[in-house]
Amino acid sequence: MKKIIAIVLVLMTTGLMAQDKNAKASLDVDGVCMMCKKRIELASLKTKGVKSAVWNLETHELKLIFDERKTDLKAIQENIAAVGHDTQEIKATDEAYNTVHECCRYRDEKIRDDHEDGDGGR
Repeated sequence: MKKIIAIVLVLMTTGLMAQDKNAKASLDVDGVCMMCKKRIELASLKTKGVKSAVWNLETHELKLIFDERKTDLKAIQENIAAVGHDTQEIKATDEAYNTVHECCRYRDEKIRDDHEDGDGGR
């Protein structure tokens, strides 16, 4: 019986140690301007356990540092989608998407084109 308890404790300890308090990850997040950048980064940072969130306007890559003991990528993506931005795994609802400023409507081809031409990079 003592051996079984010892094995269980070792497995539990190993599982806890496998969680990284400074995990790094990157996600693709749709957006078109600096207002999008601010919204995406704030939604990420409001997720408990996220320490750093930097979204690149040109590549759409969100680089994260977060505590895996407190959150995971799914929770972060859900918070980003809740403020209207699509991620690679979670699409924002139409209701959430419609809350973003008109210039931030990245699903609209004309708006994406306007930002690529340099007209909308607020």
